[in-house]
Amino acid sequence: MLTTLSTAYTDTRADDLAWALGREPLPALAVLDLDLSGAKLQLRLLGASHQVLLEEERGTCSETVACMPGSSTPLPLGVAKRVGDWEYEFAARVETLSRGSFAGRAQELLALVADHPHSLAGTFPGSPHAFTAMMAQRAEGQVRWRTWHSYPQEGRLVVTRTRVGAVSQRQRARRLPEPVSVAR
Repeated sequence: MLTTLSTAYTDTRADDLAWALGREPLPALAVLDLDLSGAKLQLRLLGASHQVLLEEERGTCSETVACMPGSSTPLPLGVAKRVGDWEYEFAARVETLSRGSFAGRAQELLALVADHPHSLAGTFPGSPHAFTAMMAQRAEGQVRWRTWHSYPQEGRLVVTRTRVGAVSQRQRARRLPEPVSVAR
C-alpha cells in the first residue's frame, strides 16, 4: 500500500534515528494490519520513522526506529536478543548515493512495495524521493520485515531488516536445569 502522508518531513537526518525495543504504540500517520498465519503484525509509519507491533501466542514484540528525544540507543548496526520465547535479530545499514543513483533507487523501492500485499509506504510532500517503506513476510516459522527510510537531502537511505522467530528446542533445553543424578 502506497500513501501520501499529509505531514511535514520531520526526521531530517539519518544520524538522528534511534532504535528501541518494547515501546508502547506511538501516534502513527499510516497503519497496515496484517495476519501472517496466526501472527498479528501492525506496520506503522511515524513520520520518516517506523514502528512494528507483533502479537502471537508467544507474546508481543515492539520495534521502533525513529527520532526519539531522550533516547540513549542510537541506530545499531546489529542486535541479537532473546525476547521471551523469541529470538530477535535486527540489522541496519546506511547507503550513501549520488543524486541520480538516489532517485533511481527510490523509484525502484517504491515500485517494489507499492503493490505488495504486506507492505506500507508513505511519501512526503515536497520531494518525490522522501519516503518510508516497510515490507513484511512470514517464512519458515519466522516473521521478517524490511524497512527503508530515505533522506534525499543527504543522499542517504537507511535500510533495516528484522527477523523474529521461536527459540529453538536446543536453546530451550539449555534453559532447563541439568538433571540430578542419584547414586544407588
